Amino acid sequence: MTEGFSFRVEAVCPETGARAGTLTTPRGEIKTPVFMPVGTQATVKAMAPFELEEMGAQIVLSNTYHLYLRPGGDVVEEGGGLHSFMGWRKPILTDSGGFQVFSLASLNKITDEGVECRSHLDGSLHFMNPGWSMKVQKKLVSDIAMAFDQCAPYPCSPEEAEQAVRRTTLWAAQSKEAHRAEWRGEGRQALFGIVQGSVYPDLRRRSAGEIVSLDFPGYAVGGLSVGEPAEEMYHILDGLKELLPFEKPRYLMGVGRPDNLAEATARGIDMFDCVLPTRNGRNGTLFTPRGAINIKAKKYERDFTPAEEGCDCYACKNFTRAYLRHLYRSGEILASRLCSWHNLRFLIRLCEGMREAILEGRFPEFRRAFMLGLEGGEGE
Repeated sequence: MTEGFSFRVEAVCPETGARAGTLTTPRGEIKTPVFMPVGTQATVKAMAPFELEEMGAQIVLSNTYHLYLRPGGDVVEEGGGLHSFMGWRKPILTDSGGFQVFSLASLNKITDEGVECRSHLDGSLHFMNPGWSMKVQKKLVSDIAMAFDQCAPYPCSPEEAEQAVRRTTLWAAQSKEAHRAEWRGEGRQALFGIVQGSVYPDLRRRSAGEIVSLDFPGYAVGGLSVGEPAEEMYHILDGLKELLPFEKPRYLMGVGRPDNLAEATARGIDMFDCVLPTRNGRNGTLFTPRGAINIKAKKYERDFTPAEEGCDCYACKNFTRAYLRHLYRSGEILASRLCSWHNLRFLIRLCEGMREAILEGRFPEFRRAFMLGLEGGEGE
């Protein structure tokens, strides 16, 4: 493990393999399972840093590609790195830019040397590769950096998935070498590797073996939650559970649906991130233990109960569904803020509840009750 970083598994559910652990970083401990709010452009949309702290966020994620384009890695570096620039004192994880190879595929040309990419902002031409990614992430001074990878789309052929696995391994080795050169042994940033392979178990096994052989301090599972059925995701996670090192953290990238968090935790995942809670919040969709609800619906016009009974978030402690609906219909910014606040706290609280259940030896019961609530509730 990189200097100043360690991971300790404190309890494991014997029935499912769910884990409770502590990831120690130079900027503080992270209790797992953990949900990481996404601050793509050095801000979690609609949320101030002190509000994130208040809701219990332990770590946030920012996007290397977007910050490279705007305001630029040099600007963030001159501003003292991401923590100083965005006013966040706790750990930050930065993605590698590799996901943009997938999400902006129409703007990209991919070879083994890297990715030629046109900016979605102004059409300017840029070249991304492992060296570029490690250089930008060093300027951002995140606590955890991700190796540059290629995420295959869904659906894709075995040949396409194999090509992405091959490049991901090639780029992982180059990322590790470039990361070491950038930091010159200072050890202030942990670098995680990423397993790819789409929904093909044999390719996932191959990718896991190749990435683990490079000995990263943590491992991510990429290329899921990109359109495949949830059961396909769970099948892949089942197959990886015994292949990823027990003593190192496991991160499932881009997953934020409450049911997915519960099921992935049951399969040994420790860390999650997703834009879903804030995106849904901006659109008036709220997570509840009985399924997601659309707060803009007419039936909430005179509903003077909180979005979720018993929720300890600021929105639920102070406002009603009727008020939230009114804010949306009036076009008020506060609507997005309050609903994003609730959704983020919901996922953070879910992870807190799962951790407590694992430590107390009752995770299977917690999981069953949670999933039954989602299946039998008022969700719309």
